[in-house]
Amino acid sequence: MTSGTKEDLDSAIKNYQDAYSDLKNKYSDVDSTHVAIIDQNVKRTESQVQSYMSRRLATKAALPKGSKSPDFVNYENHAGGNMSLSDFKGKYVYIDVWATWCGPCIREIPSLKKVEEQYHDKNIAFVSISVDNGRGYKNDPEAAHEGWKKMVVDKDLGGIQLYADNGFQSQFVQDYKINGIPRFILIDPDGNIVSSDAPRPSSPALVKLFDELGI
Repeated sequence: MTSGTKEDLDSAIKNYQDAYSDLKNKYSDVDSTHVAIIDQNVKRTESQVQSYMSRRLATKAALPKGSKSPDFVNYENHAGGNMSLSDFKGKYVYIDVWATWCGPCIREIPSLKKVEEQYHDKNIAFVSISVDNGRGYKNDPEAAHEGWKKMVVDKDLGGIQLYADNGFQSQFVQDYKINGIPRFILIDPDGNIVSSDAPRPSSPALVKLFDELGI
């Protein structure tokens, strides 16, 4: 999908269906039992993709570009004290919502470090917000909090490392309709949304977006 519209989603799924149909026609001599199993897997994948992308489109529609960003207030800063979104007024803010138990989040760290280094002297703040709240720590919030602090040190995480006040139930997380992580958000210097579902650090689209904005 390019522009990220409902029409893009429908077109992508139609292309997927057509490609699979062509493949079945090309290999029509394959045992019907195997075809039936593959059919089920294809339909399951199609349903999962459609559900996931529909949620993303709904999020973008509910939090459009240019609208005021939801706020967070007094999140614990690993470096000491607390920070709020308003503290970054005048800068772009690239937010990484993550958790220590999240494999895809951890895999983005090397790419995030590279982007942070590339833009370290630019008008942008890189803010990571942990939603750790017990998962992966036998539902022990205190252990989760300590696990977050330890990982920040062990992995030498850069940027500004914050800890959400109530995990996935934090108001900021709820307002951004985050039900899966990692999630990346870009906010402009006036506190308005540039993208409620921004490209990941590992995607070339992120640097392209930053450059288009003149960051």
